[in-house]
Amino acid sequence: MTSPGGEIAVELHGIGKRFPGVIANHDVDITVRRGTVHAIVGENGAGKSTLMKILYGVQRPDEGTITVGGTERHFSTPSDAIAAGIGMVFQHFMLADNLSVLENVVLGAERKHGIGDGARKQIAELSDAYSLGIEPGRLVGELGVGARQRVEILKVLYRGAEIIILDEPTAVLVPQEVEELFDNLRELKSEGLSVIFISHKLDEVLAVADEITVMRRGTTVATVLPADVTARKLAELMVGSELPSPATEESTVTDRVLLAVHELTLAGGGGGRPLLADVSFEIHAGEVLGIAGVEGNGQAELVETIMGMRRPTSGTIALGGDDITEWPTRQRREAGIGFIPEDRQRHALLLDAPLWENRILGHQTREPNVNGPFIDRRAARKDTQRIIEEYDVRTPGIDVLAAALSGGNQQKLIVGREMSGDPVLLVAAHPTRGVDVGAQAAIWDIIRAARRGGLAVLLISADLDELIGLSDTIQVILRGRLVGVCDPATVTPQDLGSSMTGAGAAA
Repeated sequence: MTSPGGEIAVELHGIGKRFPGVIANHDVDITVRRGTVHAIVGENGAGKSTLMKILYGVQRPDEGTITVGGTERHFSTPSDAIAAGIGMVFQHFMLADNLSVLENVVLGAERKHGIGDGARKQIAELSDAYSLGIEPGRLVGELGVGARQRVEILKVLYRGAEIIILDEPTAVLVPQEVEELFDNLRELKSEGLSVIFISHKLDEVLAVADEITVMRRGTTVATVLPADVTARKLAELMVGSELPSPATEESTVTDRVLLAVHELTLAGGGGGRPLLADVSFEIHAGEVLGIAGVEGNGQAELVETIMGMRRPTSGTIALGGDDITEWPTRQRREAGIGFIPEDRQRHALLLDAPLWENRILGHQTREPNVNGPFIDRRAARKDTQRIIEEYDVRTPGIDVLAAALSGGNQQKLIVGREMSGDPVLLVAAHPTRGVDVGAQAAIWDIIRAARRGGLAVLLISADLDELIGLSDTIQVILRGRLVGVCDPATVTPQDLGSSMTGAGAAA
């Protein structure tokens, strides 16, 4: 391989990092050149996130050196990294929901442009320059996942970063938005900035990267040029196997309706447009109904209303013929609704609790977690071990804190927990977001097997290939309304993306 020429922006040499019972990084070497996009790929647990936290000053390496612009650096805090021109957008965002966009962006950087009109003007200019579409006065708690990501990118740009780390930046974007992001990255490159791009979407890595470093089991195994490899070859370097496919087999849809949503409406705040408007659909046993939409068009509100976290203004929800519109969340869970939330760390896990306690979460009134009115610790621990083995959750043991697991292993634990309750309906919001190709394939297999067994699935996903591959029917949601039905057998990701943005009509 002949590497692109150019000045070295940042160099990591011999990096090692150990935690109790885990070697996260060992002997890692990466060279990122100025004015390039350098992608880092690898399985969940390969050490990518730990490495980037070291570069960003969140964690200190046990050995190795970091050189920025030719000068060796020692980062004790993110402030040290920011001062050296490094910014990071984490996969799980670092935002305060109760503050506005402006307050989140300037927090910790008040001296740069103040906290008033100067800061507001700078944020607006950056938002316009990079087509981020962010209003400084919006409350972050009101924003969807996609908009939150753009606020994080805005924070990095506001601080004048010259080396930008993006962790799974396209996870919530439709194809057209991905192309816009890639255009922005090319513009950053042309201005001499360097981007470290972490992703599990290998086709996107090949499309945008100038160099690609592959990590496996905590170390770097290869650095390649996109022109010299294929997505299949990258997958083999990462996990020793080919890329998985979400394609389903023959139809398993039955005549039995398990979930019936009728004219569901959810009013918006302040008399604005409804968050949901006259939403109606049915899901049968053995059917996967996919919901496609750009983030912030009502998907999250639909999920929360079905789960009983929001009370609809009007309309009904029926599960297996029973009207559950007024039921609390606990009663819906006990009736057989499994739930995979879109943000695992905020809504699905207690990060500072051990795995066996997370196994109980949301299922604390059901066997095997209880014995009469009491939690059955022994049974819960035993069942957690079963989930770890059955769902290939890679961990030293059930007493490990959930925060210590990689994103993919956290997700497999959640999927295993929800499937262990023998649900009749699974509400799955972005079930493979931020997981590697191996974990993705495992989760797809679980959904396909459950579908064959008669499970009804409501699938919300920003991965259009996943939606098309797993769904029996796809509904498009736009501004809180279902605006069309697509046939997964004929629709393309590009057509679906156009329908989601209102640029095209669903079939």
